[in-house]
Amino acid sequence: MTESNYFKFSNAVIAIPLLAVLSIWTVYWFEIRFQVNFNDYGIYPRTLKGIRGVVLSPFIHGSVEHLYNNTIPLAILTASLVYFYRNIAFKVLLWGILISGFITWLIGRPSYHIGASGLIYVLVSFVFFKGIISKHYRLVALSLIVVFIYGSTLWYIFPVKDGISWEGHLGGFITGLFLAFVLTAPLPKPKKYDWEKEDYNEEEDEFLKHFDEHGNFIENRPQDSTEEDIKITYHYKKNPEDSGLE
Repeated sequence: MTESNYFKFSNAVIAIPLLAVLSIWTVYWFEIRFQVNFNDYGIYPRTLKGIRGVVLSPFIHGSVEHLYNNTIPLAILTASLVYFYRNIAFKVLLWGILISGFITWLIGRPSYHIGASGLIYVLVSFVFFKGIISKHYRLVALSLIVVFIYGSTLWYIFPVKDGISWEGHLGGFITGLFLAFVLTAPLPKPKKYDWEKEDYNEEEDEFLKHFDEHGNFIENRPQDSTEEDIKITYHYKKNPEDSGLE
């Protein structure tokens, strides 16, 4: 697969992040509009009832601030995932939600864990490690951009602040790292120039022929003649009428 075919914009790059953002905002609007609270549907660790939150918790948020803080990273990272890893994007999202949620259910404190931050950590971890593993220059550049923008969030996989589910963040980070190694995606083949090919012959290179054995550039190199020189002989005939005397 060539780079032009691999890195190709599609409607999914806009549609999927938009759908993700609309889903979490719609759930919060429903809570406000009908005065209900869905926090009980979050992850409550090591309880049978709380395991339903593995699927539901990413859509539930406790406040507008909580919702806003997750909206922009979710949109940007989801769009990056779909554009650069479109062949495995749905697998990353699906398994990311399930595995990170299950890890939170296993190691979390006895409290309701809600929010899409666990999925965001999945995406940050996956995009970073997958780009490094691939060694493709564009994907590595994406990894560095992600680290530059979201590198400071790494601290929140540790219990540094009360009221934040660091267990969900840690579960997302571990899940992203795991998926980066497990899920395989076809990578674009970088364009190879003639001098990079195995059958490259320097003597047949038209550019190198403009240099002599000392490395000096020859602007007009002599052309090899493959035909014998043609000798032209001219014969002049004298007109007899011009030889008469008057």
